[in-house]
Formats: sequence, structure tokens, C-alpha cells
Amino acid sequence: MYKKEDSILEINEEGSTEDGGVISKNFIEQMIDKDLAEGVYNTVHTRFPPEPNGYLHIGHAKSILLNYGLAQKYGGKFNMRFDDTNPTKEKIEFVESIKKDIQWLGADWEDRLYFASDYFEQMYEAAVKLIKNGKAYVCDLSPDEIREYRGTLTEPGKNSPYRDRSVEENLELFENMKNGVYRDGEKVLRAKIDMSSPNINMRDPIIYRVAHMAHHNTGDRWCIYPMYDFAHPIEDAIEGITHSICTLEFEDHRPLYDWVVRELEYPVPPRQIEFAKMYLTNVVTGKRYIKKLVEEGIVDGWDDPRLVSIAALRRRGFTPESIKLFVDLCGVSKSNSSADYAMLEYCIREDLKLKKKRVMAVLDPVKLIIDNYPQDQTEYFEVPNNMENPELGSRQIPFGRELYIDRDDFMEEPPRKYFRLFPGNEVRLMHAYFVKCESFVKDENGKVIEVHCTYDPETRSGSGFEGRKVKGTIHWLPVREAVQAEVRLYENIVDEEKGVYDENNNLNLNPNSLTVLKNCYIEPSIADAKAFESFQFVRHGYFCVDYKDSVEGAPVFNRIVSLKSSFVLPKN
Repeated sequence: MYKKEDSILEINEEGSTEDGGVISKNFIEQMIDKDLAEGVYNTVHTRFPPEPNGYLHIGHAKSILLNYGLAQKYGGKFNMRFDDTNPTKEKIEFVESIKKDIQWLGADWEDRLYFASDYFEQMYEAAVKLIKNGKAYVCDLSPDEIREYRGTLTEPGKNSPYRDRSVEENLELFENMKNGVYRDGEKVLRAKIDMSSPNINMRDPIIYRVAHMAHHNTGDRWCIYPMYDFAHPIEDAIEGITHSICTLEFEDHRPLYDWVVRELEYPVPPRQIEFAKMYLTNVVTGKRYIKKLVEEGIVDGWDDPRLVSIAALRRRGFTPESIKLFVDLCGVSKSNSSADYAMLEYCIREDLKLKKKRVMAVLDPVKLIIDNYPQDQTEYFEVPNNMENPELGSRQIPFGRELYIDRDDFMEEPPRKYFRLFPGNEVRLMHAYFVKCESFVKDENGKVIEVHCTYDPETRSGSGFEGRKVKGTIHWLPVREAVQAEVRLYENIVDEEKGVYDENNNLNLNPNSLTVLKNCYIEPSIADAKAFESFQFVRHGYFCVDYKDSVEGAPVFNRIVSLKSSFVLPKN
């Protein structure tokens, strides 16, 4: 049987265990061990550096937990830093949402919360140093001309006609850029490296551009902003980051990263290490697409439970522990791969199954009347909160003559192997009595509105009754005490059969991604459940109280995940 604590052993990159059950280390840990053994660094200092231009998604969770986990494992430090060098796309809303997500995942930056914009003065001074050393120049080429001069993957670039400006002229022009003399795009500062380099990123990349735009952190103080590839290594070096862990698309940028820290002569340069991103099949993570879904009202925000932003997963009812387990199962690799969304669902089931109360809820109610039960009698049944975890205790459930059952628990003409209620059949009411269907009532449209039964008082649950057996057990709620609630059932927001995108690169939306059930009933024991509290609804799945739309006396429950799936944990 699979155990949660075995997950890393089974799945991690290089994931077989050594003798004695010791987990083999992933390639990043092996590189860190080598650096520490050789005295390159005497500590481990990592960071998570998001750009505040959108909400984080499940893929970012891997980077957060990896960077924080490495710092924890080696007794080092972990920084939270916003790479806010592009004010055209950044908002305080995104800053606050990112902070909340990281804290929820359990990554503690302690007192080390930073912004790239905290270092704008130092970055400007670093650019001046490069100019003075003949390693940077102001260029007047337009963006199109710069692309044209850059060359191709098979042909070298050619030098800008402004490449050989004097140090004095470059210093004056760069000062004018800072002072707002030029229009956006009129001039840029470029690193002077090698226009014939086989790596296009090294062909005199732009390191500063003019942008007359207010910044969320620095206001109107600056009208020039550093490019990410220039700013990022400087930030790492200033903060004393030892291992700059990033995703594979930055592998070709590593020579530029190393060039910046080398030319600026930082005494202990950080080391960039790349790993593969975590992809989920048939989900939408692109900020442009999610922004469009939000703006068109297809979803009700970046935290709509049909999305896989961290905020959306939290709202739907996923837990930090389930996401950590998912990240562990995916492992750390140098090769891009995709994980099935069913694996993420597997992880939340594994996390919740022993933690949560198992309660009864009726999502499509039909009334069941026990004709031979006393009219005004109410009795109570002591019910365990979780049969697999006695430590969760028990609760009292009221029982009476009139009950609600789910509509699909009764059939007038059942197929073979249908063991629930039908005329003449006897079933157990979960935690209560045996009842036998005697008749039913339909409305004028032919819809069943009442099922009439008789009960056997000798079959009371817990009484030790050992008489006849029944094959079916159904759940129920007492009409008088049941609490009405809204329940939302979610499916993938995209049509999985058609794929995420159509031929025009638009989303293939699933019209049935959300089903809202307003006439549902829940046990009175959870009527006052608070936002984000979750439960297993017997036979229906795991559900979480929606924090946004629930109000006192009118709870709204989001289905986190159904109880079963066809997903099978892969084996080595």
C-alpha cells in the first residue's frame, strides 16, 4: 500500500533509495554539496524572485518550495524579493497576492522581504561603472534596427554605429537618459560584449531603457529602468545569494548573468542553477489568457476555483500539504515534463482523508417519509466523525419521520445490480435503521417528489442486530433540522477532448465547467462552518466553504475533488 511518506522516495529525480532508506539527492543538492565541500560558499542562501505582474500559479509553487526547502535543509536563509523592474505591468494587488500565497505555502522569509526597486540607485551606479570600464554604451538604434543588427542563430550580428562612443560621451548621454531628456525608446544603454557570440543573449544586450512611467514602489523618481537580465544578478549579489535557482529558459542567459557579476567584481558571485518547470496537462496558466477570462467575466477573478493559480487552489480547498506532496512527487529534473491534473487531485485526497469529518449532504433532494415512524419523534444517533481516525471524535445526528435523500438513490424501475431504494427493496439508512420502500408519489410532470417507506425498529444502528442482510446503504438528512446550502461542482475550465487551445490559439472553453446547486442540504453540525473549512460529504467528495460568497446562515461549498479517480501512482 502506498504511504504518503514514501512519495519522495518513489518519485524524485534520481529517485531510488540508497541502503537504509536514505533518499538519493537531486542534482541541485549534489551541486550545493560540492560547492560547500570545496569552500566556494560556507552557507546556502536562496530566494524566490517573482515579477509582480500577475498571480502565482501551481508551477510557481515548485520554485517557492524548492528554494525554501534548500535553505531549510542546509540551515541557510531564504529571501523573498520582488523583481519589479517593469512598471508597465506591475501592481500592488499582485504584490499583496504573492505575499499571501507564499506565506500560505509556509515559506518564511522572516525579515528578508526585498524589492529590486530597493536597489535602483546601486544598479545605476553599476551601469556607470561598466561605462567607465568601456563595457557599456548608449545606443540610438530603434528597436527594429537593434533586432536587425543582432543577427540570427546561424549568422553573427554586426556592431552598432554607436558602439565606439567615448566613455565621456556615454556618461553624459546616460545621465541625460536618467534626467528625462529623451523619449521612451529613443536611447538605450547596452552592454559591450560580443556581437559575433554564438549566444544571442551576449550580443550587446540592452541593460537600461527609457520609460516615463510611475513605479508602484519608487513613484516618479526614475524614468529609466534596468532590464531583468542586468538587474537580477545584481540583486542576487547584493543580498548574498549563493545559489540562484531558476527555470530552464534562463539557461541561455547564464553567461550574461555570470558576465554581469564578474564585470562588477562582486567578491562572492552567486551561482545560477536551472531546473525544469512543472507543467500540468490541460490547464490554463498563461497570465494573458487568465486576464482575458477575468475581464470577460467568464471567471469571477484570479482566484476562481476553476483556475490553478495558488489563490484559486486555496479558495477551492487545496492545502499547502497537498501541494508540497505534489511537488515532491514531480521531483526535480533537468528535463521538461508534464504531470496529470489527476495527480494533484490524488495528493489532496491523500492529505484530507484522515484529517476531515465525514458528514452527510444531499445535493439533489427528494423527500423520504417513514410511514410507521412516530409523527413528532426525534432521536439522535452517535456517529463517528471519521471511521479511519477515531481521534476526530463523534457527533450527534438527529433523526425523524421525514428525511431527505439524494434523488439517484431511488429508481422506479432499477437496472440489474442496483441495490438502493426501489419498490419492495430494503436498504440501510446510514447510521440509522433498515427501511423498505412501499410506494412513491409523482408530481404532475411525472417527477418523483416523495418516497414512502416503513422501518424496522429492531435494526437500529449499534443495537447488535444480526438478522437479515441488505446490500445497499444510503445517506440522508432530517427535513426538520437540515440546513439549506449552495454547492458548486467544478470541472476543467477547458474542454480536455479538444485540447487547451484551438487553431487560432484561443481557449477551448468547457461550457459545463461550473454547476451551481442551490437547493442542497447539509447536516446542522456544519451549518456554522467558517471560510476555508473543509469536509468529506459522504459519497460526493471533499468540499470547502467558499470564503468569498458564503454569508452567515447561507454557506456556499466548493467541491475540491471527488472521492475516486482512475489515477494510479506511477512506479519506478
